[in-house]
Amino acid sequence: MWKDSKQNYGIISKSLHWLSAITIIGLFAAGYWMVDLTYYSQWYKTAPHWHKSVGILLLLATVLRLAWRILTTSPEPIANHSKLVKTLSAFVHWLLYALMLIIMITGYLISTADERAIEVFNWFSVPSFGELFANQADIAGAIHEYGAYSILAIATLHAIAAIKHHVVDKDNTLMRMIK
Repeated sequence: MWKDSKQNYGIISKSLHWLSAITIIGLFAAGYWMVDLTYYSQWYKTAPHWHKSVGILLLLATVLRLAWRILTTSPEPIANHSKLVKTLSAFVHWLLYALMLIIMITGYLISTADERAIEVFNWFSVPSFGELFANQADIAGAIHEYGAYSILAIATLHAIAAIKHHVVDKDNTLMRMIK
């Protein structure tokens, strides 16, 4: 029930999956909104603080999620899926993990280029390594933005594929992550 089996995902995997999905959507929406904030907005400092704090917590959850995925049994692909579907599924899952890490690392690089630590909800600080390369904040910012749009697009296709498996193929793909 808690752990994954050869047939289904356990509560820990499901919880980390849906926590990540909801958090990524929220961070994307907040980031999209934040870029238009002006210095005189009451959210000018608060929104980025929350965005960074939640991003760091998501990074910790993602590291835990990856460790859990590597150290535990994963459900086997559904038998009647073609080799192409199985290959694409594995590729998309690892691509989503890679994009999550790229987005979070570039967020860190943006936030710490000025040598200030990231305060995570004033609970703890993530120290800065400073500017590691020229124009770090700008370069990391562009990668962060394109990565955010990419992960949203790929996650949308991922969701559509899961719904297609449920509605059209009538297989257990979606239900393994819900039930």
